[in-house]
Amino acid sequence: MVVFYRVRVVLLLLFVCGSLRDALSFYLPGLAPVSFCEDANEKNSDVPDCKSSIELFVNRLDSVESVLPYEYTAFDFCAEEVEKRPSENLGQVLFGERIEPSPYKFSFNKNVECKTVCVKPYKTDKSEDKAKLDFLKKGMLLNYQHHWIVDNMPVTWCYDVEDNQKFCNPGFPIGCYVTDTGRAKDACVVNADFNDKDTFYIFNHVDITIFYHKVETESAGARLVAAKLEPKSFKHTNPDKADCTGPPMSLGNKFTGELKIPYTYSVKFVEEKHIRWASRWDYILESMPHTNIQWFSIMNSLVIVLFLSGMVAMIMLRTLHKDIARYNQMDSVEDAQEEFGWKLVHGDVFRPPRKGMLLSVFLGSGTQIFIMTFVTLFFACLGFLSPANRGALMTCAVVLWVLLGTPAGYVAARYYKSFGGEKWKTNVLLTAFLCPGVVFADFFVMNLILWGEGSSAAMPFGTLVAILALWFCISVPLTFIGAYFGFKKSGIEHPVRTNQIPRQIPEQSFYTKPLPGIVMGGILPFGCIFIQLFFILNSIWSHQMYYMFGFLFLVFIILVITCSEATILLCYFHLCAEDYHWQWRSFLTSGFTAVYFLVYAIHYFFSKLQISGLASTILYFGYTMIMALIFFLFTGTIGFFACFWFVTKIYSVVKVD
Repeated sequence: MVVFYRVRVVLLLLFVCGSLRDALSFYLPGLAPVSFCEDANEKNSDVPDCKSSIELFVNRLDSVESVLPYEYTAFDFCAEEVEKRPSENLGQVLFGERIEPSPYKFSFNKNVECKTVCVKPYKTDKSEDKAKLDFLKKGMLLNYQHHWIVDNMPVTWCYDVEDNQKFCNPGFPIGCYVTDTGRAKDACVVNADFNDKDTFYIFNHVDITIFYHKVETESAGARLVAAKLEPKSFKHTNPDKADCTGPPMSLGNKFTGELKIPYTYSVKFVEEKHIRWASRWDYILESMPHTNIQWFSIMNSLVIVLFLSGMVAMIMLRTLHKDIARYNQMDSVEDAQEEFGWKLVHGDVFRPPRKGMLLSVFLGSGTQIFIMTFVTLFFACLGFLSPANRGALMTCAVVLWVLLGTPAGYVAARYYKSFGGEKWKTNVLLTAFLCPGVVFADFFVMNLILWGEGSSAAMPFGTLVAILALWFCISVPLTFIGAYFGFKKSGIEHPVRTNQIPRQIPEQSFYTKPLPGIVMGGILPFGCIFIQLFFILNSIWSHQMYYMFGFLFLVFIILVITCSEATILLCYFHLCAEDYHWQWRSFLTSGFTAVYFLVYAIHYFFSKLQISGLASTILYFGYTMIMALIFFLFTGTIGFFACFWFVTKIYSVVKVD
């Protein structure tokens, strides 16, 4: 009954999170609806801030076959003469998003047919033009994708997939390539006219359809609810006067001579009465692949883990209840001499661990990451960090990490003092610089590679200086403040005294030795997250949108519970085997989940991704190592705190002579 009650409570919380997200998404700062009206009605409209012009913005181009994103202008497409970038937040810069204005301009509810944007001439005998063509060919060969934005909404390319279902991709390819054997790659399969061998076909025309919904409560005005396009390729009869006719725009792999590529578009406006502004992202998210599988798998995992957690909890409570009752009934000296199990090590269980300085530093950094993750996921569950609010997730995480230096310094100092440490200056410096320094060094090396490759994901020098300023000027002083209060406060009081002479640990069986226990301890927590891990890696490396933060928050809670219970269970077995070195073991037992995460990331790279190139490979594993380190500190801290609570609890309720 307890397990069923837990399931009902969890489902209720999920429903509340989803309801709050839907209720709040309409009023989020920076995501307010924009009303549009026709030119003739713009001045006379009763709708405040009614606009007639529609701007199309372009974002970076990326590919599933390369980790390196590039700016829109890197491929020599039609660009604005006067470049006025919209403001970008910290998260967008860290993710390498480069949103720029484009020369594609529309007027609301005015259809346009085959309008020329620009014509790009090339001569292969010029080294500059040849380099531009070669880079364009590379983009088509690696299937780089455009990402366009209208009214803060992705312009999607919807096409049929299996079982007569529609898949709406928030991007469309530059072009495609037909190999020298006649095999059509990627988007070339959509058109039978793409049949010349060893030839590139560029999508130089787009048919854009913008759907709008008239606001019923207002006298005039409409809101955009969808933007779709269909990429096409036209050679045009006369490139200087485009007519959107003729064969596809082809470019031979060994082409030489003069070439003109005209870029054109058509736009059509359609009234849509069934889609409202608040739900305009639904058609994109519902068409994401494996969505139904994800719901089923997460619910299945949720039920299994809850039942397993209930079983582990009952076993622990029953066993401990019997042990405590038996130990408390030992009144005679003869009974006391017959003590066995975990009570025998009561004089050594709180003995300071080896390398207590390093453990306390890890605990401080892990606490900082734990609170940051919890608060970030909570806000994401409420809808504040939706895909429409670009970069908000990373911005929230970075700002929270910077502001949470105080609890990191406090926890590190508090436990270091309880371990009997006296080098408080070294402790606070390591807390402020060790783990963040390792992450920053890895990130800086990755950024150097991105700079060398000319990728848009390379962080500008000014932003790099700003990150260092946040670290040194805010996070480090807050860490010092937390450490000051941590050292000022009296040490943690233990329920039993520690003997002066350490007790000898008996010979351990294979299953109670440190390494097997640590390896086994990470299996169960990893089993809770690997389904979500697949979709998270897909969103990072396969450029798919991740939006199911309600389920991710549930998985986070399940991970915390599972790490705690698995570590407590193994800690109990080791104490019964008279091995009192539980501090590092508890941290490493749950922290070993990060090793399984790393192994899975390697498997994902070789089995799911099509990444090629040395730079992309180095970038993938460099960023993966950062994620693995953060996950190691996060899970290890959970395991230590759970075991610390458990050990303190059981030795405080038992009579110790």
